[in-house]
Amino acid sequence: MTYRIPRVVIAGLRGGSGKTTLSVSLCRAFTQKGRKVTAFKKGPDYIDAGWLSKATGRDCYNLDTYLIPEETVFKSFLYHSKNSELSIIEGNRGLFDGLDAGGTFSTAELSKRLKAPVVIVVDCTKVTRTIAALLKGVREFDPELMLEGVILNNIAGKRHEMVIREAIKEYTDLKVIGVVKRLKDVDLIERHMGLKPYQEHDDVEGIIEGLTEQITPSIDLEMLFKIAHSAPELIPDEEISPYREGACEEHQRVRIGVIRDRAFQFYYPENLEALKKLGAELIEIDATRMENLPEIDALYIGGGFPETNAIELSRNRSFMESLKDRADSGLPVYAECGGLMYLGREIQYLGKSYPMTGVLPLSFELFQRPVAHGYTVVEVTEENPFYPVGTVIRGHEFHYSAVKGYNQGIEFSFRMLRGKGIRDGLDGVVYRNVLATYTHVHALGVPQWAEGLINAARKYRDERSS
Repeated sequence: MTYRIPRVVIAGLRGGSGKTTLSVSLCRAFTQKGRKVTAFKKGPDYIDAGWLSKATGRDCYNLDTYLIPEETVFKSFLYHSKNSELSIIEGNRGLFDGLDAGGTFSTAELSKRLKAPVVIVVDCTKVTRTIAALLKGVREFDPELMLEGVILNNIAGKRHEMVIREAIKEYTDLKVIGVVKRLKDVDLIERHMGLKPYQEHDDVEGIIEGLTEQITPSIDLEMLFKIAHSAPELIPDEEISPYREGACEEHQRVRIGVIRDRAFQFYYPENLEALKKLGAELIEIDATRMENLPEIDALYIGGGFPETNAIELSRNRSFMESLKDRADSGLPVYAECGGLMYLGREIQYLGKSYPMTGVLPLSFELFQRPVAHGYTVVEVTEENPFYPVGTVIRGHEFHYSAVKGYNQGIEFSFRMLRGKGIRDGLDGVVYRNVLATYTHVHALGVPQWAEGLINAARKYRDERSS
């Protein structure tokens, strides 16, 4: 069976070139035209993906060939695009930037694997004819790349635009399919190395509409749509579903709580889907407002920014006490990054201390610079509720926090083969049926994660009912 999927990669020459604002605006513009648009994000990013999902009204999926095997990435793209009229893939960093000098895991390599045409957005701040030289270099650097067009960003005025257009026409064969002037009055406040999560804005729709109104009128959307339709057919070798299926008879189903609120927003939709495919009913939980933890068989706490919501979290003592009581009683809990911090004693942020659940005897301090940022490789070395010993996991970490008040009696189950972890090259704190780690995992790259969480939930449920 073949799949004809109109698709385009929005790439840049570097991070911060305008890929996200452009991709969000394009997603919204085509959605407004009545197109079924599916967005994808290259790289281990949650925040950009969140904005893209709000722009389309559909989940944004991750395409990262470091976290996920290449063939699974290919299957995931087919599976999640099959009912779409247009797939927009936002790249990350520079087009050719990867894990090494060979560009392994780069946006360029992903685009070639998906046979997807590329439109490159170029930041034209304080530059004119040099843009043509850069684009000529990109074209010659990798002739196999389907580079089909360019969008000029941060154009100062008509003369600025005219000189760049003429240079590109003179020295390259690329089409300029649009220009973006310097944006005005759009509140996309940056935090750390990217945008603030959409959950922390009061007017998400207003921001997206404001972006779209400023950006898309000067972009030839019809030409972009034709470029997407020029992508060749894709032929999979086998069934395209990237998920493992499980028996879903009623007696085998489990209730897994997922804390999703302003503090904890970092979840890959594939992770949640993987749990449902294996027989989980997901129960969304708000740790800032709910009084008690509901009746569940396991709990999943993802990442986020608990420090910016520390006041609300710390005030909700009844919820934190109920979570601690359940964890002490053996409730399986899997926590990543922000979830790890929430399970600690306290978070020290901007000179103040905020009490957290106290499930783990750890305190955390926030710093102005990243403590760890990048891909990880983890070896499971000790017994834990979710992973077999010997499992090797690829993931990523990105945090500005570090442990303060370290207890030497803490048990770790992970050894870091790549990355920093919690302390001394170790990660994965274990307490009863709790496993908390700085490493984020993607379910399509680590299928043991969903299976482990489901199995732990069933075991806990069965023990309570016996």
